[in-house]
Amino acid sequence: MAILSVRNVNKNFGGLAALADVNLKVEEGMVHAIIGPNGAGKSTLLNCFVGRLDPDTGSVDFDGTSLLGLKPHEINQAGISRVFQTPEIFGELTLVENVMISAFAKRDGAFKLNGWREVWRAQDIHGLAMETLSDLGLAGFSLNNAGQLSRGDKRRLELAMCLVQKPKLLLLDEPTAGMARADTNRTISLLKEIAGRGITMIVIEHDMHVVFSLADRISVLSQGTIIAEDLPEKIKGNPRVQEAYLGGAHL
Repeated sequence: MAILSVRNVNKNFGGLAALADVNLKVEEGMVHAIIGPNGAGKSTLLNCFVGRLDPDTGSVDFDGTSLLGLKPHEINQAGISRVFQTPEIFGELTLVENVMISAFAKRDGAFKLNGWREVWRAQDIHGLAMETLSDLGLAGFSLNNAGQLSRGDKRRLELAMCLVQKPKLLLLDEPTAGMARADTNRTISLLKEIAGRGITMIVIEHDMHVVFSLADRISVLSQGTIIAEDLPEKIKGNPRVQEAYLGGAHL
């Protein structure tokens, strides 16, 4: 069953067609990777899923409901959480405060930073935040400032901020960008564990080691158009994909 269905989506910026008749179905419980060269339209497509951009034409349905016209926080409340290419955290706050803010935002639909500390001891939110941090191996650093974390641990914190919201669909925009190989491998293992819980994921990634380690299915975007969609092993051997993505080199 498709949890996300994209039909005939087009997006233009002036005379540039960033997306051209994109069709995509993401099956529930799957890890679906979207790959392609720089400028292919991957981030534009992702932004159409979270309300940062509206398609010029076409439809985007999530769990049976149209996302068109919804604001980002409304889409988040519907069950979609996003991990950004550069971790978006509150560096001056502690880890547990970061996760609590995310939990409050999902529950209330909006969040005002001023005055929030008066209610941060709410046992339901605090307990949930600590449980999520523990789940990702960060509970021992819960009172540390988030800005002091390594790149890999900032990514784990951002994942905790998403998972505390209990999403149905998790969007990951280059989740290992800028990481050393050791941190990349740890992130792959963590994402595999999260996927094992049945959370549907869409992963945008340039590192083919990450893609082929995680993906159940891969869509290839080139010049705003999906040119192939298949199982990872089929994508590896697709001559059109090799030509568009690596100039003829094998994946």
